[in-house]
This record gives sequence, C-alpha cells and structure tokens, in this order.
Amino acid sequence: MPDLDATSLPAWIYRDQRFFELERAAIFRPSWQLVCHQNDIPEPGDYHCLDLLGESMVSLRGADRTIRSFHNVCRHRAARLLDGPRGSCASRIACPYHQWTYALDGRLIGVPQRSSFPGLQMSEHALVPLEQEIFLGFVFVRLQPGLPTVRDMAAPYLRELQDYRMEQLVPQGRVTLRPRAVNWKNVADNYADGLHISVAHPGLSRLFGPGYGIEAREWIDKMWGSVLEKPSCNWSERHYQRLLPSVEWLPPQKQRLWLYLKLWPNLAFDIYPDQIDFMQFLPISPTETLIREIAYVHPDARREMRAARYLNWRINRQVNREDKALIERVQTGMTSGSYSSGPLGESEVCLRSFARRVRSLIPESRQAQPN
Repeated sequence: MPDLDATSLPAWIYRDQRFFELERAAIFRPSWQLVCHQNDIPEPGDYHCLDLLGESMVSLRGADRTIRSFHNVCRHRAARLLDGPRGSCASRIACPYHQWTYALDGRLIGVPQRSSFPGLQMSEHALVPLEQEIFLGFVFVRLQPGLPTVRDMAAPYLRELQDYRMEQLVPQGRVTLRPRAVNWKNVADNYADGLHISVAHPGLSRLFGPGYGIEAREWIDKMWGSVLEKPSCNWSERHYQRLLPSVEWLPPQKQRLWLYLKLWPNLAFDIYPDQIDFMQFLPISPTETLIREIAYVHPDARREMRAARYLNWRINRQVNREDKALIERVQTGMTSGSYSSGPLGESEVCLRSFARRVRSLIPESRQAQPN
C-alpha cells in the first residue's frame, strides 16, 4: 500500500461535483469563516455580509455596541435581508419583501398586518444566530459546531501574533473579490507551497534570498521570510527596502519580517510590518473559487509608511499575477488522464498536513479514482 502521507491528494477531487458536496458538509459547514474586522463595523447598524455555498451570513454592531452574527434570512418568507458586502441599516433591519422588521440584536419587532397572523409569537421568530468568535479583532462565524475555537487553532502562534496589535487595525480600502477558475484546494495548496517560491516568484526571491521558511501545526501553517538589506534590482522592491520605516511596538526581528499564516481550511493572513491582509478562498464550484481579501493598517501619517504600503501593493500585485498563472496551470493538468497524484517531499510539510486533514474528514479522498 502506498504511503499516503508522501502522496498528494488525487486529481479527481479537484474537479468532481459529488466530492464538492462532501466538502460542503464535512469541511465548510463546521469551519470558522472570517466575516470582517470589528473596526469594519464601528457604529450601530454597520454590517458586513459573507456568502458561502448558499448561506448568507451577516455580522453587525447593535445599539449596545455589541457585535452579533446572524443568518441573513427573513423568518417570514426567507428573503435576503441586507444587501451588498457591507453597509449600514441605521437602527433596525427591515425586510424589503414584506417589511418584517428586526432590532439590531435580532429580535422581531414589527409585522405588518399583525392581526392576520393569529397566534404568532414574536419571540419565536427572531433572526437565527450564528456561532461567533472575535479573535484579535476579527469576527469569525460558523454554521455548525465541529472545530476547536479560532484561538485554540491559532495557539501555536498566538504570542507571535499579539506583537502586531491586531485589535487596533483599521481597514484600508474595501473587500475585493477575485474570481479564479480553479478548485479552492488548488489555491490553498499553492499558498502553503514553499518549493515554488524560488522558482516562480523572482521578486520574493530577491527580497528574501534563500531564507524562506515553512512549518505546519495541527490547524495552522506558517511561512516566512525577512526582507534583505541588499538592494534589489527591481525598482519597487528596492524602494520598499529603503523606505520601510520602523514600527515602534514591533521587536527588532519583526521590523522586516513578512509572515504568512494559513488557518484551516481556507483563510490566510499576510502579515507585514506595514500592513496586514487576509485572503479567503471561497469555493463556488468544483472548478471555481472566489478570493476575498482586504488590507488593514495602523493609522500612520508618515510619508515613508504611505510609500511602503504603496510599494507593498505593487510587489504583491505581481506575486498575485504569478500565482494566478500557476494555479490555472495546475487546474488544467488535473483534468489530464495521465495524472492521478504525485509524490510529496519530506520538506512539503504544509501540503502533507493539508492532505492528511482532508483524508481524515472525507475517506473518499484516499481513493486514486472516484467510485
């Protein structure tokens, strides 16, 4: 019997509709999904929405300034209540279909033609809450129990994360959505693949040299590289190296550290001295993924910091182009009859860990071909 730990996941699960439905139940319904940062919704009535595999979810700040999360579905006729990725509903939520009205804490407070609903118990028709956890200022929800808390999943790096004062972050711009014609696992694999950095990302290789590291823990992976002092031949990289200012609360070893963390199953944080981004790989179909992302910063009016953030964007825009081409290449290859799976090297610890988790949750993924 082959050593599955040394073998990649089979190609068929990157394109199969039936397996995609198994993932919906076994992986995504019990998983924590990031909706927004608490400072994305600073005032009562402010909200952020997240759509995932047919479920619409919303996190909003109540009149008491508490953040709560609900299914974004009216209890009368199932209409979507709040539209768009973000907004404000002022002091109440009104359904655009029949005007059923809810308080910001989810209570049903208004029903037109109330007398025509004899026996209606208003308290029994509040918005359906979602399990919620706020971790380092980020608002997470899940559809059903299953995983440890986000704090417990991130525990191996909690002390490291606390240096970045993430609760104080504010959004820089808005959430962007980038469609990719690939399976979501293809995006996740690529993010934690350490071997391709020196081959396919010349910019990162110039910035980090050979010092790119990766490691895997039970629920979270870590990748990292430190920006070298040696000037790059590339204009954006060279000026980023020169202009990146110090951040007073970061220890010396993090002043030039680029840190990447991937939380099971589909969330990544890019943590830089100058900003922090999240990237979420939202599955749409077996061969479609929506990458959801936004950058957060600490307020800093220094010209050098503004320049560094712009240069960071230029550098990573090119990295994103390179990654898009790579994952599309792989997705195309997954359809070839010549390929089933490939060997994983001992250094590919993150890919091994991810494949191990998928196989433990969905036994069909151990099969070379579908039944």
